[in-house]
Amino acid sequence: MKKSYSLLWCTILVLTLVATGCKEKVKPVSERIAKAWTAESVKHGSTVVYTRGGSNNTTPAYSAFRLTLTNASGAKTVTLTEFDGTSFSGTWDLEGDTKLILKDLTPQPTGTGGTIEFTITSLEDAKVVLTRLKASSKTGGTLNEYTLTNP
Repeated sequence: MKKSYSLLWCTILVLTLVATGCKEKVKPVSERIAKAWTAESVKHGSTVVYTRGGSNNTTPAYSAFRLTLTNASGAKTVTLTEFDGTSFSGTWDLEGDTKLILKDLTPQPTGTGGTIEFTITSLEDAKVVLTRLKASSKTGGTLNEYTLTNP
């Protein structure tokens, strides 16, 4: 009888270890977001102004929009190329898993003090949705939502 209980407990232990060891580990947001992102769609306020491949885009220049986040050896660098072709460089950081902060941007985007903050609405391996926290003077004072994809 003792052998049966010992065998049962060993079996349960092995199954538990296998089950917990086989779970896919999710990489941290800081690793998953560190990519080159391009615009799939953009909203200025509630108005969609760009959809990749769309023929009725009111701001077709978003096809040049690019957000490149790198995290090499702990150095988090960013390059942001706006829809008008202006590029900014600096560093980036996360506040929790839901806020992306671009900081020390040079040249300083108008009215930002060199910092632009976004809420990370959703993040998948090849897609991120970012909502700007402060209005953009470049787009007429709207809060913008960016659906970005990689590549």
